[in-house]
Amino acid sequence: MTVASYGHPPPARGERRVAIVVAAANLPAALGFYAVMAHVVVHLRDDVGLLAGTIGLVLGTRVGVQYALYLPVGPVADRIGAVRAAAAACVLRAAGFAALGAADGLPGLFAAAVLLGVGGALFHPATRSLLAGLDARHRARGFGAYAAAGQLAAVAGPTVGLALLSDEVFGVLDGGFGLLSGVAAVAGTMAAVLFASLRRPGRARPGAAPGPGRSVLAVLQDRPYTRFILLAAPTTLLPTQTAVVVPLKGLDPAVTTLYLCVSAAVAAVVQPWCAGTGRRGGGVRAGRAWLMPVSLALSGTGYLLLIPLDGRGAASVAALAGVAVLHGLSAGLLEPAVFQNVARHAPPAQVGAYYGVMAFVGGVVAFAGGLAVGRLFDLGPAGAAAALAGLGVLALATAAGPAAGHVRRAVSRGTAARQAAARRNSAAIGAAAPAPVPPPSTTTANARSPR
Repeated sequence: MTVASYGHPPPARGERRVAIVVAAANLPAALGFYAVMAHVVVHLRDDVGLLAGTIGLVLGTRVGVQYALYLPVGPVADRIGAVRAAAAACVLRAAGFAALGAADGLPGLFAAAVLLGVGGALFHPATRSLLAGLDARHRARGFGAYAAAGQLAAVAGPTVGLALLSDEVFGVLDGGFGLLSGVAAVAGTMAAVLFASLRRPGRARPGAAPGPGRSVLAVLQDRPYTRFILLAAPTTLLPTQTAVVVPLKGLDPAVTTLYLCVSAAVAAVVQPWCAGTGRRGGGVRAGRAWLMPVSLALSGTGYLLLIPLDGRGAASVAALAGVAVLHGLSAGLLEPAVFQNVARHAPPAQVGAYYGVMAFVGGVVAFAGGLAVGRLFDLGPAGAAAALAGLGVLALATAAGPAAGHVRRAVSRGTAARQAAARRNSAAIGAAAPAPVPPPSTTTANARSPR
């Protein structure tokens, strides 16, 4: 692990267990999250009686709090240890889901949004710090399993949520949003217990992880990484808005559930491919330079195709499923590509800080974009079309923009550095007896940050 997570690197035999526990804990945590979020818009609109703009404000508050807190919380997670941070995050999210189910007005809804946002701000830097501290092979496979567990939960979550909203559950329980949010709270508690089962973190070595201010300053001084942050700025807005704009189009709940499930299933299929390596080696596929621009282009195309669809008739439903495939491919490629870029740039003890700064910028864009989308949908069909067109153009422009070119060149330089190191190693060996090639974690450590 990172020195900030446990105080010293874990033995190699423990790395597989860490990867398994992180992936296993992500399954109930993500299942509860997606089960609630797939139906929260309809609950706020029909049960609580909120307008689309107010719904966007409530949901945007969660996103805004979460990503605003990434700036200080990312470095804090480095210092207190990733295990403690991950367990605390799950407890906070469980409390947030319980509050969301009990709230019947704006004060309670905003309190729930804040709890969910704080929990999310701790959860993601912590899990990524745990995985980024593993060797290259376990890191790639561990994140692949972690992301696949999340996508599997995204497939099952909307269906589980729909079942818990029915009039009777198993013939003995009265269904509804209160039951759904309660089940999500229990799932979050289960995830906290799984994280707590990991070896207790030791005291971090003095100076191993700088304070929050120094960590953020160090990140901002990393120019290649700041260029990557520009490319990653809309990568929070674009995936999260799919779960908002599809229900706001007034589609039947079953059609919305179909869209969400197809999208998540495609993403889950793509994740193992991203975690693997090509036939000729060269590192995991998720680290390839073209992955992020292509995923952004797929997302933008899906938003533009979504404009004329109303979910009525077999042809419209089939087209909506096609859009779900595009958005699923985008999500499946985007998340591991972002993670590999962060792991490539960040020093081992500052993964939380590097991820936090990137996520903070993404959160600002997501919060502002979510408010704009909600306001446009309140204006009627023309406003809805303008919102979808804006999301599509943003994704396509980012994929084709100068930041994407900078990241592609940075990745290429990192690959070239690894190949040059391998050539120098071969030359040094010369005619001597064959020696083992350094493991990937050795050759990538020096090229992780292409400064």
